[in-house]
Amino acid sequence: MDVGSAVGLFFVLLLIALGSVAVWASVRIVREYQRLVVFRFGRSIGARGPGLVLLIPAIDRGVWVDLREQYIQVPHQTCITRDNAPVNVDCLIYMYVVDAISSVVQVQNYHGAAQGIAMTTLRAVVGDISLDDVLAKREQINLLLRSKLDEVTERWGVKVNSVEIREIIPPREVQEAMNRQMTAERVRRAVVTEAEGKREAAVTVATGEKQAMILASEGARQSAMLRAEGAAQALQTVYSVAQGVDAKTMSLQYLDTLRALGSGQSTKIVIPMEFTQLLQPLLNMAGAAATSQAPVPAPAPSATPIPAPALAATNGHAPAAVPALASAEPPANGTEPSA
Repeated sequence: MDVGSAVGLFFVLLLIALGSVAVWASVRIVREYQRLVVFRFGRSIGARGPGLVLLIPAIDRGVWVDLREQYIQVPHQTCITRDNAPVNVDCLIYMYVVDAISSVVQVQNYHGAAQGIAMTTLRAVVGDISLDDVLAKREQINLLLRSKLDEVTERWGVKVNSVEIREIIPPREVQEAMNRQMTAERVRRAVVTEAEGKREAAVTVATGEKQAMILASEGARQSAMLRAEGAAQALQTVYSVAQGVDAKTMSLQYLDTLRALGSGQSTKIVIPMEFTQLLQPLLNMAGAAATSQAPVPAPAPSATPIPAPALAATNGHAPAAVPALASAEPPANGTEPSA
């Protein structure tokens, strides 16, 4: 082989190598979650992908853009709340690219820009809220941060999906005060719960006693009604039986009563009813004799009759009426009035 053939073969191989390098440099394989923003002579001609993308070597330049959701960790920021309490707050930002061209053309590094705007926005949002609200209203703070960040990142072609506050660290003095407050609240709840339990127990006991008294009163009323009904029925039965009782039965009852009275240990004096009936004629005779032996009063000038002497005491029976005296004037025949 002469020198000319060797030089020609060398140039052919060189051209093949340069063509292979040019083809390799002009071919790009774009994945599903990626986009390739192509610049030709420094001007954006659009986003390419997914799939096989051909570039003109030395003329086209591609910039890779990831469309997957990404997160940015915002470090601890010392924020001053509305009531001048310093707190350390950090958060996580979740976002993704919706416009690949704007994320390359409108901002140099949207990751760093989003992190910086998140720091300043976090301080501004926490500064408008009191410490108690910062500790209690995380969800509202998350929504407020997301809306403010989304307004800024929208022109970058980036969408903020969510913002999550990860940790809030208040000062040590505030933590100690919160611990004391929590302890006092627990003690208060325990006291209130115990008081409510005692009150409910007292109410339950009082209700039970009230029901018991009501039931006892109702039972006593029904018992009294039943006793009264029994006594009424007994009296009715006695009255019904007494209608057919004769004198002999009553005498037997009288003798049984005397025997029951005599069975006791005490001394008793019994006066039978028949004894008073036996003394009645004698009492009547004594009353009549006393009336006949009474002196005749002197005549009075008036014709007013003189009242009869007092009735003799008897065993519950009035004596016979004494006739009124005659007029005080003497009779016409001059004889004395008879007694």
